[in-house]
Amino acid sequence: MTDAPATPVLDTTDHAAATPDRELPWAELGLKADEYARITEILGRRPTGAELAMYSVMWSEHCSYKSSKVHLKKFGDLPQETPLGKTLAGIGENAGVIDIGQGYAVTFKVESHNHPSYVEPYQGAATGVGGIVRDILAMGARPVAVMDPLRFGPLDDEDTRRVLPGIVAGVGGYGNCLGLPNIGGEVVFDETYLGNPLVNALCVGVLRHEDLHLAFASGVGNQVVLYGARTGGDGIGGVSVLASETFDAGEDGSSGPAKRPAVQVGDPFMEKLLIECTLELFAAGVVNGIQDLGGAGLSCATSELASAGSGGMHVELDTVPLRDSTLSPEEILMSESQERMMAVVEPHHLDAFMAICAKWDVEAVVVGEVTDGDHLVIDWHGQTVVDVPPRSVAHDGPLYERPFARPAWQDALQADAAEALSRPVGGDDLLEHLRRVVASPNIADKSWVTDQYDRYVQGNTVLAQPEDAGVVRIDEQTHLGVAVSTDCNGRFAKLDPYVGAQLALAESFRNIAVTGALPLAVTDCLNFGSPEDPDVMWQFERATHGLKDACAELGIPVTGGNVSFYNSTGDTAILPTPVVGVLGVVQDVRTRVPMGFGAAGEHVLLLGETREELSGGTWADVVHGHLGGHPPVVDLPAEQALGALVRDAVAAGLLTSAHDLSDGGLAVALAESTFKHGVGVTVALDDPFVDLFSESSARAVVTVAEDDHDAFVALAERHGVELASIGRTGGSDLTVEGQFSVAVTELEAAWKATLPAVLGTLID
Repeated sequence: MTDAPATPVLDTTDHAAATPDRELPWAELGLKADEYARITEILGRRPTGAELAMYSVMWSEHCSYKSSKVHLKKFGDLPQETPLGKTLAGIGENAGVIDIGQGYAVTFKVESHNHPSYVEPYQGAATGVGGIVRDILAMGARPVAVMDPLRFGPLDDEDTRRVLPGIVAGVGGYGNCLGLPNIGGEVVFDETYLGNPLVNALCVGVLRHEDLHLAFASGVGNQVVLYGARTGGDGIGGVSVLASETFDAGEDGSSGPAKRPAVQVGDPFMEKLLIECTLELFAAGVVNGIQDLGGAGLSCATSELASAGSGGMHVELDTVPLRDSTLSPEEILMSESQERMMAVVEPHHLDAFMAICAKWDVEAVVVGEVTDGDHLVIDWHGQTVVDVPPRSVAHDGPLYERPFARPAWQDALQADAAEALSRPVGGDDLLEHLRRVVASPNIADKSWVTDQYDRYVQGNTVLAQPEDAGVVRIDEQTHLGVAVSTDCNGRFAKLDPYVGAQLALAESFRNIAVTGALPLAVTDCLNFGSPEDPDVMWQFERATHGLKDACAELGIPVTGGNVSFYNSTGDTAILPTPVVGVLGVVQDVRTRVPMGFGAAGEHVLLLGETREELSGGTWADVVHGHLGGHPPVVDLPAEQALGALVRDAVAAGLLTSAHDLSDGGLAVALAESTFKHGVGVTVALDDPFVDLFSESSARAVVTVAEDDHDAFVALAERHGVELASIGRTGGSDLTVEGQFSVAVTELEAAWKATLPAVLGTLID
């Protein structure tokens, strides 16, 4: 006779204390030897498998910010007031919340979902949108718009053709199903993103001041309720990028997580129900705090709620509704299944809470309660598998001061200036360079992407791609609105990370300003290579320092954001990509300024100082394949003056269009302005090549009617903004006097053809 198989032994806290020498796969779960030793020191014993699961995901780079936290602290020194009032919630919350006046507040945040989107492009991108929407929802706000800064490898590379269509479809599919307009973003191509695309997602939400909610678990006896989708095996270990790692069965026969999909699977229709249900729960006043379940799932929600509260928490893990009954405790705690929220509810509100969930057909289960202790205790079928100080999981993880040093190659890179490259000779060469720049992938028409997004659903979108910034109406009576932009030129950041981060902020700030909005707050998504590389950490330290210094000078707070490390393919790190989002307020969206030339006979005015600044720019990249030199000079006082001028001009009704100058300089700004309505332009330039292709900052091109010209010139003089009257709108050509003339339709055709030629034509 054969012996019956031994019954697996559950790895309880008592069992852990009794078996101190049992080996656990801490290294396979991404923990270092000293980190594992610290866990045993905190607990006074070895961790259970379930505890190890929690610590491994919560102490991952993505969740704990262990390599970046020492550098992010500097943002806390920034003033938390704006011209309209105090920041209502800032760094450390699910999302930043800004007072925009009239009793309204806006919450916004940008986060990354880079690695999952490479593994499974559609679901990785879709659940990136879903996760950031729930962050906004958890603050008590109704989500009103999304944006998507994207980065890919070369457009014509086979792998780009694999990931780009899926990522775009995922962003559009999830956002469209939620009924959220996609009002802006970026699509950038560079060889360093090959094998490591960047998928950053931003969401904007609106709330009244009194509706703000923060996530914490307080009040002994209050119920902990899990509601939304059931927990499945998708996304296990996803946050710590451990897609294929497993818990091996112990010698005692105990089991652990099997191989599961590392990328979460989204259900936008469930999320839509969750949004409406959650907003009604807030409105009914039946919740004390709500936490979304995103990265690290239940491990994150339980430990963060308990850590932010005044007591402990007890959870019965076997009450969690499952899609897969074979899931182990470790898997349940690590699962990143989407469309789930956790709420803390006073007992006398529980029936009303459950009734609202039932109304929206959202499953809700009491899984625990707030206790008078100071530990997070999790039981599985009556036996304790987790007993930890919650703060040790959620907030007191490892803190590294990684070594960093200026790269040995940085000096040579900066010495190789683009200003020394060969330039076009004569008007024909100049036109040929313009054609190449306009048709290049980073400048070319992105409607292949944006046509897959609903930009006008809900009826409150005022401006959207390809405008400089997205603008949405907040109040239909007063026409109060907000403008949002995201930007980053990774080429500038490679040349000088300190200046590059400031230029990213300056461009986003300027995009907001040229719509007529007042910039109020910043969110960032800092995408870099490996923190274990001193070169990369130097880039990160310089970029965060630059961003902090620039925000301090502009008087604008950083309300939150995200850090994404380990963005490398082999030994090749991505361009340092500190994406900066800026939000501004528009007192009356009916006065917003669009970017295209709308009528003939108007004056075309160039605002700001043009210097011979070509390094890191589009012309050097497209025409010469060159990257070297120093990026353009940052002039923050000039950015502020430019913004103030535009706002005053809008108030006086002087502007008919405005377009900031950034990638491709004046050449691209003029071309894009003619494409909008097919209205041509004739300009006279002192130094046609430099004037067209310089990428000096703090500049914009605007148009004013004949009758308003003198008033605008006088206003610019009062603001101290340099101004040059360079031409007039009209005709059907883009003409540079003495150099060339090209039909707008011809140039636009080249601009529109680039993406469809590689990706195919969209079929409705």
